[in-house]
Amino acid sequence: MASDGGLVVSFGEMLIDFVPTVSGVSLAEAPGFLKAAGGAPANVAIAVARLGGKAAFLGKLGEDEFGRMLAAILRENGVDDGGIRFDDGARTALAFVTLRGDGEREFMFYRNPSADMLLRPEELDVDLIKKAKIFHYGSISLISEPCRSAHMRAMDVAKAANALLSYDINLRLPLWSSPEEAKTWIMSIWDRADIIKVSDVEFEFLTGDSTMSDETAMSLYHPNLKLLLLTLGDQGCKYYTKNFHGAVGSISVKPVDTTGAGDAFVGALLCKIVDDQSVLQDEKRLREVLRFSNICGAITTTKKGAIPSLPKEPEVLALLKGAKEC
Repeated sequence: MASDGGLVVSFGEMLIDFVPTVSGVSLAEAPGFLKAAGGAPANVAIAVARLGGKAAFLGKLGEDEFGRMLAAILRENGVDDGGIRFDDGARTALAFVTLRGDGEREFMFYRNPSADMLLRPEELDVDLIKKAKIFHYGSISLISEPCRSAHMRAMDVAKAANALLSYDINLRLPLWSSPEEAKTWIMSIWDRADIIKVSDVEFEFLTGDSTMSDETAMSLYHPNLKLLLLTLGDQGCKYYTKNFHGAVGSISVKPVDTTGAGDAFVGALLCKIVDDQSVLQDEKRLREVLRFSNICGAITTTKKGAIPSLPKEPEVLALLKGAKEC
């Protein structure tokens, strides 16, 4: 782990993704699966650490072989795992991920309930949260109790400690009882975040607008928000602040698996701003950071699995040097 610099604390789920060894087939047709560590908040923590930043992960795993393996993977990647709790009554979550021919994914989850859903507010490592300069989370931890209350408590502690709150929607509709419930809970904490990232699919889900218009994007803006990001896959991203907005392109790659691309993007952004949040008010510097973040996301799509494909900085800089935007 980096010895200096601000700490990014990521809160939420960590699980095992089982990715088919062959793309473009259904789960039933897949001849085999590649086991890969995953879970968006954990991916973000490792993305930060891979790029030389200081990261910690906060969540709950099963007291089982997979849970211990995931904690070890965090440590091996330089992420502080001191905020992890283990549950001896529930298993670590599993997700089988179908890769379509274009590298996009479909999910089948095993969590009835999984350990991550059972984190209680009193189990939170409050001291760790108070050390965070950035506190990052998604929406899956809002789906059920007691994790929902733990999520709310963690946000309260982070905000009171003046951390920047970073929210990646990470919509997984099959996990919610209904689309309406998903939207209600996703929006319930919307106006507390300082940075919000939504994908094009999530943007359409929340707004009904498939055109990704700037006007609709600004309807999602709230008074305390410092940066709203709309990711557009291989087309890069759009960004919105109080004073300016624009778009930054990505690079052209051949996608193999898009799992973790958004997390690589977010991790890169948080790593670059954690020690200098003035970047958020400087459009030129913000565009440079987003260009770097887009390339991190693009690199991640060229390999299978999320964590195994998260890049290190030299790999990104090599591409950045001669790359042209899409």
